[in-house]
Amino acid sequence: MRRLGVLVLLSAVLVATNACVVIEDGEVGVSKSFGRISDEPVSQGVVIQVPVVRTVETWNVKLQEVKETAQVPSSEGLIVGLDSSLLFRVLPEEAPQIRKTVGWNYIDRLVIPYFRNGLRDVVSGYPVKNIYSEAGRKEISGKLLTFLRDTLEPRGIKVVDVLLRDVKLPARFRESIEAKLTAEQKVQQKSFELEQARKDAEIEIARAEGAAKAQAIVRATLSDSYLQYLWIKTLNENPNVIYVATEANMPVFRTLTSSSKK
Repeated sequence: MRRLGVLVLLSAVLVATNACVVIEDGEVGVSKSFGRISDEPVSQGVVIQVPVVRTVETWNVKLQEVKETAQVPSSEGLIVGLDSSLLFRVLPEEAPQIRKTVGWNYIDRLVIPYFRNGLRDVVSGYPVKNIYSEAGRKEISGKLLTFLRDTLEPRGIKVVDVLLRDVKLPARFRESIEAKLTAEQKVQQKSFELEQARKDAEIEIARAEGAAKAQAIVRATLSDSYLQYLWIKTLNENPNVIYVATEANMPVFRTLTSSSKK
C-alpha cells in the first residue's frame, strides 16, 4: 500500500508538472485545443494545459539572428562570396498566425529562403567593385532590407537589420586589385620623391639667391676709401708692420726683423 501511495504521488506530481507551462519575458504562448490553434497569443505567466484538451507552445519573440554564407553572381558574372546576417523577431500578436500558416520551423521554411533569394537578386545587379566598396555594401544592404521588410513583415516577421559582414572576391579580381594597389603605391612614391627633389631645388635656389644678394650689398657698400681703411687696419694689427703716413696718404711699411727690434 505504501509503495502504491508513492507511485500515485509521483504520478500526480508528474501530471501537475506537465500541466503547467511558464511563459517568460521575451516569449509568447500559442494555444492549441483539440487540434485547433487559437488566434489569440498567450501572454507571460503560468499557463495550465491538459494534454489533448489544451496544449501551449512557447515562442521566442526576442531578437534573433540568421547567418548566411552565399556564393552570389555579380553583374559581370563573377562569383562573389558574401557573409551576411539578418536580424529579426517574431511579432507577438502574429505568432498564432505563423504557427497556422507556416509552422513552428518558420525560420527554415520562411526566413532563410527569402533571405537567400534576396541576396542573390539584389547583389546580382552590382559589379564586383561596388560589392567590395563600403558605399556599395551600404546600398546593397539598404535594398535587401527593403526587400525583406516588404516580404516578411506582412507574414508576421519584423525585420530589424541586414548586415554584410565580409566579401570574398574572386581570385582573379583580387589579384588585379592587389596589382593596382601596388602600382598606385609606386606612383605615390615617385610623386613623393619628385616633390622632395623640387623642395631641395627650391632650398638651393634660395641659398644661391641669398648669397648673391649678400655679395651685391657688399659690392655696393665698398668704396676705395673703405678698402684703404681696411688695408691699413689689417697692417696695424700686424705687430711686424710700422705705418708711416705720407703726403699721398699711402702707407709706407717696413717689416721688422729680430735685429731691428733690438
